[in-house]
Amino acid sequence: MTSDKVDQTTVSSARRWNYWLGGKDHFEVDRESGDRIAAVYPAVRTAAQQGRAFHNRAVRHLAEAGIRQFLDIGTGLPAPENTHEVAQRTAPDSKVVYVDNDPMVLTHARALMSGGTTTYVDADLRDPAAILGAAELKETLDLERPVGILLLAVLHFIASDDEARTVVSDLLAAVPRGSYLVATNSTKDFVDAEAAARYDAMLAAGHVDAWPRDRAVFGRFFDGLELVEPGIVAISDWRPDHADRPAPAEVSMYGAVGRKI
Repeated sequence: MTSDKVDQTTVSSARRWNYWLGGKDHFEVDRESGDRIAAVYPAVRTAAQQGRAFHNRAVRHLAEAGIRQFLDIGTGLPAPENTHEVAQRTAPDSKVVYVDNDPMVLTHARALMSGGTTTYVDADLRDPAAILGAAELKETLDLERPVGILLLAVLHFIASDDEARTVVSDLLAAVPRGSYLVATNSTKDFVDAEAAARYDAMLAAGHVDAWPRDRAVFGRFFDGLELVEPGIVAISDWRPDHADRPAPAEVSMYGAVGRKI
């Protein structure tokens, strides 16, 4: 469990993401970190915006496919088109469990909870057992029925590929066939060598905490799943609503949706 006290002196990935999205829920330390990253890797702002658009399209697809239960881990601060809003627009009976371990996220999430259809679990992605065993989750979701698991812009905060795959595997093992995994991860695959080197230097200096993965490594999260077309692509290329969209290098993030069979 985390404290309800908001630390204004330590960078929060949730608040920093909110800053890149143009939100208001961030502090100076988050803005400084966000600006430092954007200065050498400008794609990050577009990635944040396109990540939200990918989220909306993927959740809508799951709802249209019959999914009525969603587990959104690393939900971040509320933004336009939250998971429950997108899902319930298609299927009003959809239920959503949000998971994060940021106290500011918790404060905002409490305001989203309504009538047993949405709830919040204060837990860390690295501890799937705590998430799956939480009373709030058990009261809201029926794990005997298909669940849409959302891991958007969070897996890259786990540096170890093995640990990240274990987390995904444990979550998928807890849900039945017909469930879905929706995931994204930052990547250097689409940028030139100079941009990749700048990002590596930031990682080495501790100025950035997101570990990029190439297509092959990201694809292993979906081992054993049936990929939904178009498969593993830049998030801007996954079933876009408009022909006019950013190039892969402008988002530098992979996204995919897979069905447990």
